[in-house]
Amino acid sequence: MLKTIFTELVKKYTADDSISKHLWNEIVINYCDAGRYYHNLNHLEAIIRELSDVKDSIPHWDTAMFSVFYHDIVYNALRSDNEAQSADKAQFRLHEIGFPKDQTTQCVLQILATKGHNPGDDITTQLFIDADLAILGKPTQVYTEYSENLRKEFFIYTDTEYKAGRKKILKHFLAMDRIFKTEHFYNKYEKQARKNIESELSLL
Repeated sequence: MLKTIFTELVKKYTADDSISKHLWNEIVINYCDAGRYYHNLNHLEAIIRELSDVKDSIPHWDTAMFSVFYHDIVYNALRSDNEAQSADKAQFRLHEIGFPKDQTTQCVLQILATKGHNPGDDITTQLFIDADLAILGKPTQVYTEYSENLRKEFFIYTDTEYKAGRKKILKHFLAMDRIFKTEHFYNKYEKQARKNIESELSLL
């Protein structure tokens, strides 16, 4: 599914099949890295499924899709600039295929917004960020698997180091007036997300 979605998306802006194949291979190589237990291709599929439910509310679907595919293309647990590097990669690749400049800028901003989970007033960005965070509101068993996979990605850190960083992130979410900014995702996931986060915090 992902390959079809991505290659057809790219082909809307360039007739060069070799470019779409090259860019797809780059996506696969990065997201299938051995150290990715959560931020992998399954994560991309999950976001697209979530966004497909609200597609009619997204004015720039192609931009949202490129944001999905590139938002975690650079992911290194030891670095704090993954979002910026991913945004740079997206900007370069979208320029390469001739994607509209204004929407390329929007894609970059959407990817950068994943760092602080502050989407601003743009509805496409809000829906994209909410979809990215949807895992927080999944049933307990799914959330537990997510948190376990996330820990595996940060294997380089000791339990003490990891727990300190994880607590900070979880408390950041709980301090928000709303974790999910759009009505669709708020109604669907907010209550369970807070329950999951509080439960994880109690175990750290």
